[in-house]
Amino acid sequence: MGHRLTPFITAEQIAERVKELGKEITTSYDGKEPLVCICVLKGAFLFFSDIIRKIDRELEVDFVRLASYGTATSRSEDIVFSKDLEIAIEGKDVLVIEDIVDTGHSMDFLLHVLRRRNPKSLKVCSLIDKHERREKKVIVDFAGFKLSDGFIVGYGLDYAERYRELDGIYELSTE
Repeated sequence: MGHRLTPFITAEQIAERVKELGKEITTSYDGKEPLVCICVLKGAFLFFSDIIRKIDRELEVDFVRLASYGTATSRSEDIVFSKDLEIAIEGKDVLVIEDIVDTGHSMDFLLHVLRRRNPKSLKVCSLIDKHERREKKVIVDFAGFKLSDGFIVGYGLDYAERYRELDGIYELSTE
């Protein structure tokens, strides 16, 4: 079985949207304390590294890892939380940075975990927001691109751990 990659969002379009998102995020936080940015591994690592450099304020960064897809193209029932935060978030503004929010199951799980730690505020920034497919009530406060369907890869997004290194986003189809 082969894969066909169809260009969907170019590296230039991503760079421009990341710049705009950085400005939106900067203006939405007025506190003097650092903003805690949490990268959801593995998929968000490229987006995370680009977006935090466009947020014009003091930051703290940390990482979590959860997975629900494995090697499939549809959601699995189990969410694996394999890497926790190393910094305390109580009383702090927290921004979770994710590659894609689709059905919302993984993000809903993570937000419940983080809310129990009493952050001052908790918001979500996602490169891709597939709101039409949402099964859980999860709000993406800062969305890079809103999509309705299609399986996409590139710029951190993968299929069976492949295609993360691509600088643009492509629609994947199997042949």
